[in-house]
Amino acid sequence: MRLQAHWLTHPGTLAVFDALAPHNVWFVGGCVRNGILGLPVDDIDICTDALPETVMDLTRAAGLKAIPTGIDHGTVTIVADGKPHEITTLRRDIETNGRHASVLFTHQTSEDAARRDFTINALYATRNGDVLDPNGEGLLDLGNRHLRFIGDPNARIAEDYLRILRFFRFHAWYADPNGGMDQDALAACAANIDGLTQLSRERVGAEIRKLLLAPNPAPALATMDQTGILNAILPGAQSHPLTVLTGLERNLAADPIRRLAAIGGDDAPDLLRLSKSDTKRLRLYRDEMGKLTTPGALGYLYGLPSAYDILTLRAVAFEQPPSAEAFSQAQTGASATFPIKAADLPDIQGPALGQRLNDLKTRWIDSQFTLTKAALLHE
Repeated sequence: MRLQAHWLTHPGTLAVFDALAPHNVWFVGGCVRNGILGLPVDDIDICTDALPETVMDLTRAAGLKAIPTGIDHGTVTIVADGKPHEITTLRRDIETNGRHASVLFTHQTSEDAARRDFTINALYATRNGDVLDPNGEGLLDLGNRHLRFIGDPNARIAEDYLRILRFFRFHAWYADPNGGMDQDALAACAANIDGLTQLSRERVGAEIRKLLLAPNPAPALATMDQTGILNAILPGAQSHPLTVLTGLERNLAADPIRRLAAIGGDDAPDLLRLSKSDTKRLRLYRDEMGKLTTPGALGYLYGLPSAYDILTLRAVAFEQPPSAEAFSQAQTGASATFPIKAADLPDIQGPALGQRLNDLKTRWIDSQFTLTKAALLHE
């Protein structure tokens, strides 16, 4: 088959292929998979039989920016026409330890394909878009929306235990939700659960975020819960609230922090290495889920997106969507402007001024933003 995708003719991508023209060059992995499915492609991954140092020399000679991002493992990032391309020399594993692999470079796509994780990720394409399937299984599995490991699942997982989490993430994104999970793959994931302790929290956190960004990650997370994998990485987490939440989100875009707030879990910010901003939002959501702050106050205090998130998270306990009235009140609060300024209270100074402003603001919020400036000052 032949891909028909606009990124095949991106000027920067063509420049990379031109620079490496003395060697064999292919598109590989996610861009090929998504190109076949007609899904958006963000990252362009390319493989070649040229050695990493040769890739650096040829692309620099062509005036392209070459960055040795992972040159010891065969990977160089080439920036062309403002677009980054990750170029990796064909390779085969000679030793693995569950996190990293020692590799030897090769000229065979079949050897390179054999070291990849899933059949649907071991697809290659020529410059013109002609698809290669060295394992002979990827195209069929992609067409059937069936996710499975290449070869022995236990062996693939032992090469990198992150593949346990990647299995559930890719299932949520690409597999048939009604087709069930590959039983050999699932059994291998459960059998190798102890290997998850070898992974860095950054890698685990990145995978969980990507999983929770899927249109409907609830079935995959439910299976993680049943096998004990969910609690192995996030003790105390529960999958059922996410199943309810995804049914209530309506027109809300997928958001990993909202969904993470629903499933709970002990010390998620540290275990998943969340950023400061995500940690702050997660803690706010979990705190407000148990409070009675009015919808209007939520909109005013935290903005409309956060107010909608909190109202939807609260609704999970009742397994029914928030009322239209609650959303309307949140909109009112988000657009409201407190009518009093410090200059309106010239007779009050210092800490007393701040306290008085806070008191008046509380009264104004409690009135559902109806008290006027005159009425507040009269008080």
